[in-house]
Amino acid sequence: MSHSTAPDARSHRRRRRALAATLAALVAVPAAALTSAAAEPTAEPTPLAAADFRGVNWAMPGDNFTDDPVVPEGLSESDSYDTVKAKAAAVIEGFASTIDANTVRLPINFDSVPGTAWGDRYAGAVDAATEAGFNVILSMWEGNSPNGRIDDMNGFNAMWDAVVDRWGSNSRVHFELMNEPHGYSAGDWANIAATWIANRPEVPRNRIFVSGSGFNQDVTGVCADSRLDGTYLSLHSYTFFHGEMTYDQWMNTLAARIGNCGSRTVLDEFGAPTDDGRNYNDANSTDNFVRYIRAATDTVRNHDMGAVYWPALGGKHTQRPDYDWYSLYALEGSGTNLTLRVRSTSMVDRLHHAWGI
Repeated sequence: MSHSTAPDARSHRRRRRALAATLAALVAVPAAALTSAAAEPTAEPTPLAAADFRGVNWAMPGDNFTDDPVVPEGLSESDSYDTVKAKAAAVIEGFASTIDANTVRLPINFDSVPGTAWGDRYAGAVDAATEAGFNVILSMWEGNSPNGRIDDMNGFNAMWDAVVDRWGSNSRVHFELMNEPHGYSAGDWANIAATWIANRPEVPRNRIFVSGSGFNQDVTGVCADSRLDGTYLSLHSYTFFHGEMTYDQWMNTLAARIGNCGSRTVLDEFGAPTDDGRNYNDANSTDNFVRYIRAATDTVRNHDMGAVYWPALGGKHTQRPDYDWYSLYALEGSGTNLTLRVRSTSMVDRLHHAWGI
């Protein structure tokens, strides 16, 4: 039995929303302003719907929790800005050509932002992605012993000020305030996010991602907080959060953690093994990973959400000595001549289903 919606329903809904927004704008703007706008285009594009984020995570080998600079797989801390940019351009082109992605989520930490030795070079990855037309989600990660809390609030603010100074005028760069803030209560985390926004009124709200509470596991609380209106919401889901469940249980669990907030929500971490032949297209599978991925991708599609797979490259080396068994790609080539090999075509099929393409 299929658990999908009609193939073109989502695209119709998005086209209707876009048309309605365009007509409303045209009615509201005086003719003189339209003439001026035609001569001098606005710097900010029409705000993206959450469903327009179709992407992958590019992570550091061994995961992004580190006390050192965070260096995604394929890059080297000794690389120059130009080398980073050339390598990133090759990787980003691979993401686009193999799965039609348009978004990459990149980690940052205190030692990996403009103004630091590595951060000034790592900026080449962000610049390569945006110049290729990609959306970039920059997410702040903790150090090597994560407790779900910001260890140094002054350092946190200085880090984000440097990022906003560098890319605040680039509408393709988005700011995810903190990855998995599980050391805070839902209310305390909302207060931190609201303070970040209030202190940076120049940052458009449609450039901000607020993580759900816990390990980004529930967005209903931050969605209901009016101080965070207009921001995107970040949700994470993995089998190890919940254990074995049926397809329907997975669907119900995800729905409860999204509520009516799907149009603002991007599932920017979810993943499963890609190197052992699991068939994620099998709707009758009794494998928990398959049921979970099918439910996650159906949920994204049904709720008009965005989806960013974890990981494309990088990640934990716990099940395999040399790579993350969830990783969508094997990185091949050398120097700046990098290519990507897809590990699981059925996982790509499910991503395409989630994205409505």
